[in-house]
Parts: sequence; structure tokens; C-alpha cells
Amino acid sequence: MNDRNLPGHHWKPVIFDETDATQRAALDELRRDPTLTFLDERKTQRKGLLSLLPGPEQSLLDENDRWVFFPWRKTVVAVLGPNSFRHLRLDRNRNKITLAEQNSLGDLTIGIIGLSVGHAIAHTLALEGICGTLRLADFDEIELSNLNRIPASILDLGVNKAVVAARRIAEIDPYLRVEIAEDGITENTIDEFFDGLDLLVEECDSLDVKVRAREAARSRRIPVLMETSDRGLLDVERFDLEPERPVFHGVLGEIDSASLRGLGTRDKIPIVLDQLDASLLSARMAASMVEVSETIETWPQLGGDVQLGGATIAAAVRRLGTGAHLPSGRIRIDLDTHLDALVPPNPTRRVQEPSVDTAADARRACVDPDALVLEAARRAPSGGNSQPWTFTRDGRTVRIEVDRSRTSTLDIAFRGSCVAVGAAAFNARVVATAQGRLDRTDVGANGVEITLGAGDPQPITDRRQLDGVLERCTNRELGTGAPLDADIAADIAAAAAAEGGRAVLLTTPESIAAAADVLAAADRIRYLTPHLHRDMFSELRWPGDPDPDRGIEVSTLGIDDADLSKLEIVKRPDVMELVQVWDAGAALGTDMRDRVLSSSALAVVVVPGSTAEHYIRGGCATENVWVTAHLRGLAVQPVSPAFLYARSAEEYRQLSTHHAEALQQLSFRFRALLEMESTESVALVLRLSCAPKTAIHSRRLPVSASVSG
Repeated sequence: MNDRNLPGHHWKPVIFDETDATQRAALDELRRDPTLTFLDERKTQRKGLLSLLPGPEQSLLDENDRWVFFPWRKTVVAVLGPNSFRHLRLDRNRNKITLAEQNSLGDLTIGIIGLSVGHAIAHTLALEGICGTLRLADFDEIELSNLNRIPASILDLGVNKAVVAARRIAEIDPYLRVEIAEDGITENTIDEFFDGLDLLVEECDSLDVKVRAREAARSRRIPVLMETSDRGLLDVERFDLEPERPVFHGVLGEIDSASLRGLGTRDKIPIVLDQLDASLLSARMAASMVEVSETIETWPQLGGDVQLGGATIAAAVRRLGTGAHLPSGRIRIDLDTHLDALVPPNPTRRVQEPSVDTAADARRACVDPDALVLEAARRAPSGGNSQPWTFTRDGRTVRIEVDRSRTSTLDIAFRGSCVAVGAAAFNARVVATAQGRLDRTDVGANGVEITLGAGDPQPITDRRQLDGVLERCTNRELGTGAPLDADIAADIAAAAAAEGGRAVLLTTPESIAAAADVLAAADRIRYLTPHLHRDMFSELRWPGDPDPDRGIEVSTLGIDDADLSKLEIVKRPDVMELVQVWDAGAALGTDMRDRVLSSSALAVVVVPGSTAEHYIRGGCATENVWVTAHLRGLAVQPVSPAFLYARSAEEYRQLSTHHAEALQQLSFRFRALLEMESTESVALVLRLSCAPKTAIHSRRLPVSASVSG
């Protein structure tokens, strides 16, 4: 090519599209040059593009490839087209930078004055793709003494610093627009340099240029960033928001660029010290300032500090470009200060404690027959193991009522608490029956009253259901998906009916899959709604946590170490807030979906109405179903979708203002799947599986903590 040595071609890549006849002819001319090297790794690039999640749009797959000529390298490289190239190159930015943010940042035109520290900044901005145009200004050339902090090489000695930076950026992204001012910033170039800038990064050594650049930026309402590598000083001047703001925040008083021209290094020192605040310089930098022009030529800089400056400016650019909080001011990001604060980390791996609370232990502990009645009652299941009941003993009468202080957001109108009270009453009744002492049971709106007969307890001859009550536990292990035996299904239906409920059994793969989709979507909403998320994780207990007798121990969750580590991530409110903003989080329902899909059946206990008494009876039915399934060798896990106890539009809003409509729709889908009548209510959902046995029981408060009166 005859124009290969024209101005600009010593740092600008030349891009060819072979679908254009003129460009194809120019490329063919290059191919005839035996001194040039051609590299073609498009197959690898295409493979990378196809592997992205989600898959790229067809327009990206159909985009024409390009060839890029790097004159200073005497090399021609095949690359993807500009859109697919950017899509693949920046994919690993997600979700640290969202696609919308990436697109917004990709429109920025950023000027950088001074390409020593500025080189690291320009390089970092290009790496992250958080600019559309970079405008680089520096009159100086690479010297050997620059190579302690500028990532150039001895092959670049004598080359303009802006040119070296532009070449390096072109080799990262040939489509990124780069402009350079090889004469630096002068009165002849300043207007052209500032025209169209969205942001200025000022990193030059000349004090008068520093001030002149700020004067120009302020008059055009362009924000200015500066990073001074000693102790990581970041300086932000938002002239776009504060056009009357004095340069350097006014720390130099009334100062103008004209008064600073021609000052020698020694004369600059007091001004630099005022600008940086001498009292906050590192001891090594401050001591070095004393030696300038004596034992050292100028102030020192380290490559690591300069690289940190690139990262710091990039973080500030991301904030400024996305409209996040970034006021005028200064901050020091001092690594030495942080390193001085090194401390041993707290252990992150939780040690599992041995399981406790077996049925045999209970029988040995409860010699008193009346105590065994209450011991069985306290073993009933409850949402989040909250144990929302009170026990009252009055002669031969035992009352079990709702404790309204132990509730949660999901427990709308204490419906979940009523289910728990019903389950507790069922357990107490089983023990009284086994002892031959049950006189009668009365269910009311406030709870259950069990009257024990007069006389001594009878010897227990049939222990089967009693053992089922005492041994029953939650088993969250994945199931095999084996079909539910018809005889077991009949027993479960009969168990619910015996307590005034109805067991709807989902047993076909299609119905289980449909339920899995609904329950997974509800779980995602629970994670993404702040107060539901807070309630969910307030229920969890790790070994060593306070209040071990309430809540759900993580050892009972049926998860491995990898999932336990993930739990540490998803319990963070700040993480969930971001996922909510991104409208993402499909994976938040994956665990629920997988567990439901591994089930043999879902048993949904339904009651004919929605009063407190209906839900209490639903609790009795649920516990009978659970004990029956346990005695037939099934693993049982309760499932409480966020919408479970909501009945009205207002109650769905109470659960989640943002997701109220979605929760209501999920509830409608679930009820339709169950073919429920409009007057009916769900007491609880039980996942039934063929799974490995578990001997871990959730801890319970002592009976004395629930006894009143």
C-alpha cells in the first residue's frame, strides 16, 4: 500500500471488510507483501461467541468478519465484526457492568492529558470497554527511566507516549476510536482537544497545564478526574454540576495558569505540596520531596501505584458514566494503610454439630404421662420452626393456642400459625389416645382444647402412630423420582380425610413439573423481596448461633458444601438488591425446582374454608398425612410458597409490593393445577420422595418456654 506511511498509520490500525470490493483489493495487496504476517484465529473466536449465555442474537452470528492491519507490527489479524467482537470481548464484564451500563459507558468520549500515569488509565478504560472514544495528549517520548511505571518496552524508546498507548489499545480493541495530540495541550490544540469531551482525566506534570486544563473544562462544564499515585489520592471535580467551583477545590486560592508558566521544579514544590496537602503525603514521598534536585531529579513513582490509579479512575468513570453517586472531593485509597490492618479471617466453614432429639430420648425423658403429651405437641412442624403456640394446663384440660408474637411475613392473618397449632394438637391427641386417656377434643377459632379422661394412663400396646409422631422429621434430600405406590396414595388420602381435610396428590411427571415451575418462581420472588428475604434468613441457624432451639438448622437443609457456600452469597441483601434491579435471578428457584422434580409426589392438604378453625383442622390433617407418609418409608419436606396464605389482592401486596401481581398469578396457576374450589384453602404443601433416611431433627424450645398460666 502506498499510503502505509501516511500520518496516523504509525499508530492507527487499518480495518478491512472483504465484502467491499475496494477494501478486498487493498487486502489482497497486503497479502502479496512477503514481509507481513497474517494471523487467523476466527475459529476460536466463533467458538467463544457460540458458547455465550444467553446465546448471541442471529445478527451477531451473521456479522461479517474483518481483517486488521497493524503497521507497526507488520501483522494482519482476522477478527470478528465490530458488534460481535465487542459482545464477546466484554462478556466477562457481566454482571459487574450490566449490558445497559456497558452501552451507556461505550458512548463516552474521554480525554487524557499525560500518558505516564495516563497510560495505565487509558489501558484500563479500554480493557473494560467503558469509553467510546479516547483522546490522548502528550508531547513527551518514552525514555528508559519511564519503564518502571509505563507498560511499554525497550522497542518503544523514543516513541511518543500517546502513540505507544494508542498502539497498545488498538491491539486490545481495534474498533475503539483513539485520537492523539502528539504536541500535548497548547493554546493551539486545547480547543480541538476539549471539543465534545464528556470527561477529562488530567495526569500531566506541568502545573500551568493542570490549571489551564481545569479552566477549559470548567468553562465547558466537563468533569475532571485526577489520580496522584502517592497513597492513591483520587481527586474529583464535578464542573458539570458545579460550574462555579474553584479549580483544585480552592486549596490553592485564587490561581490562574498564566502565573504558573515557566516555573522550575524547585519552584513547583511548595505549590504541589499545597495542592496535595503535605501533611497527608506518605513518609517516603514527603522525605523524597526534600531531595528533589539534590539527590533525585524529580518525585518518585511506582508501577504498582500507577496501576492502582488506573483501577481507581476506571471505578470513578463507571460511576460518573452510569449516573451513580460521585460528588466533587478527594479520597485516598492507600494500600499500605489497608495492609497495616491485616487480621486473620474468621472461619467460613461451619462445623456440623451432632444430631439430637431422638424419639427414644423423648420417651426416656418423659416419665410423666402429662409431660409426654406436651412433649409430643412441641415436636409438631411449624413455618421456619417458629413454634408459634402456647400450652396451658388446667387440671385435665390442655389448651394449645396461637402465640401471636412468633409470626412472620408469610404468616398472613396467623393462618400458618393455626396450621402449626393444629399439628401440635394432633400430636398431643395421638399420645393421649395411646395412653387411653383422650376424653374429647374441641377445635375453635382460638385453638384446640384437649380434655384428658380421669384415671391413670393405660399401658401403650400399639406404638406405631406414637412412634411416627415422635420420629417424624423433615427430609430435604433429593428423591429418586420413583412413582408413588397406589396403596400409599390411598393411605395418605384417608389420613387427610380423617381430620376434615383433603389431600390432592400430584403424581404424574407433567403435574409435578408444572408445580415445580410455580414453586421455583415463588422462591425467586421470596429471595428478591427484601422483607421476605430477611425473614427467610432470620429463620436459619448455623452451629454456634444463638437461639439454637428455634429456626431451621442448616445441617437439615440437605445441601452440600458448594451449596452451603452459595447460601452465604444469596443471604446478602445487597446481592439480592442488584439481582432485583437486573430483573435476573432465575437460578434462585433452581434448588426448589430440582427438589420438586426429584419427588414421587406432592401432597397438598386442602381445607374447605379459610377461617382460623379451618386452618387448625388443616394442621391436624397435614400432620396425619406427614406421619402416615413417614411410617410408609417416604421422605417428607414441607414447602411454603410465598403466596401460600394470601387470599386477597391486598394480602398479595402485603407480601411484596413489587411482585404482588406475579404472586397472585402464581397462586391462581397452582390452584388451577390442584382443581381447587374458590372457597377452599391450602394448609400446606408436602414433598414426598424416595430418598436416603435422615436422623437430623430440628431443635425445639423446652416445653416450659411455651407453657402459660
